[in-house]
Amino acid sequence: MAERRMFAKTIVLSDAFLDMPASSRCLYFALAIEADDDGFVNKPKSIMRQVGAALDDMNILITKNFVIIFEDGVIAIKHWRVHNYIRNDRYKTTKYLKHL
Repeated sequence: MAERRMFAKTIVLSDAFLDMPASSRCLYFALAIEADDDGFVNKPKSIMRQVGAALDDMNILITKNFVIIFEDGVIAIKHWRVHNYIRNDRYKTTKYLKHL
């Protein structure tokens, strides 16, 4: 799993995101930090306890379509590829191709 995560301003500065309570936004960031490389989180309740989020905070994220919940409790960050994608025109090849 990667150690770094990116967040797209188009998502986290949108009116829909900013209309949510701060506790729901905090939960969203915590879930994204803990997600695997494809944006899935298998322990959302544990993360909720870590950040002091309530069930209402998770329900807001689900209702506003920021996360998708599956029957087995796993959740997915809906905009994962928007957040963690580098366009080809911004990508810079490393100088250390031999090491790559």
